[in-house]
Amino acid sequence: MNYLITGATGFVGTHFIRDLKSRGHTIHGIGTHVPSPSGELAGIGFHSMSLMDYKSLHTLLKDIQPDQIVHLASASSVAASWESPNACFVNNTNIFLNLVEAVRELKLRCRVLSVGSSEEYGVLTEKDVPIREDHSLAPASPYAVARVAQEQLSQVYSRGYGLDIVCTRSFNHIGPGQSERFVVSSFVKQAVAVSRKQQKEIFVGRIDIVRDFIDVRDVIQAYAVILEKGKPGQVYNVCTGKGHSLQDVLEHICRRLDIPMAAKTKDALLRPVENRMIVGENAQLRALGFQPQYDLSKSLDDMIAWWQNQISA
Repeated sequence: MNYLITGATGFVGTHFIRDLKSRGHTIHGIGTHVPSPSGELAGIGFHSMSLMDYKSLHTLLKDIQPDQIVHLASASSVAASWESPNACFVNNTNIFLNLVEAVRELKLRCRVLSVGSSEEYGVLTEKDVPIREDHSLAPASPYAVARVAQEQLSQVYSRGYGLDIVCTRSFNHIGPGQSERFVVSSFVKQAVAVSRKQQKEIFVGRIDIVRDFIDVRDVIQAYAVILEKGKPGQVYNVCTGKGHSLQDVLEHICRRLDIPMAAKTKDALLRPVENRMIVGENAQLRALGFQPQYDLSKSLDDMIAWWQNQISA
């Protein structure tokens, strides 16, 4: 099949493209940073462009005629959205609108995967979890508001214009290769530095919060299943159904590295509004045939190994 991946050079994009290449698909990627010619994205049709450039996007879609579009491009940091809410909203909403409008205008017969977030559910209580897709949405951050807007646009273009769009509410990703901008990867990098006497403490925000962490390698398999079998207009939780506190995660990392858990709260890492618990229910996804392959321990061990190699390099 002919795939177009937006956000091709990002965390999920590089994992997704590596998997697609192993299956022999034709791949086009869009990104703002040109990958190395000898890197893992070598051999794909890469297009360096902004999705805000509607004319260029329209021309590209007309030329490549994709069968599947996986929309991964986003400003995906909740913390950063509090610092730059306008930029977050534009980068998560307008780029998606450009994409689906170009598909509509060109009358492309392709399937679009619109990736959303568990943050759309808002602040939850213990009685709310595990959260189902039919739960009401109550976004509590600029990032979450933008993701809800993207999902609503998906529904408008699916029901109103007949586009073949499937949606996710994806829970917290982890795995080797993740940026240190995200909490678990930051913990791992800092802990490796502590183990090598390069710093004394691990700086944290709130660590009593509970999240449903899913390995990026399971995420891409979930997306592949949804693209193949998902119902048009349907929303799927992409999650494990299991919750872990950040304290448990940090303790596991420190045990693996045989270091004391020397965590220090840093005010800059605290958010104005923090959702204490987000755990999903994935019955709809499992009904399509999805089964997670990576547990939290394996994901964290692989992240430790990855950061050890990165810091050594």
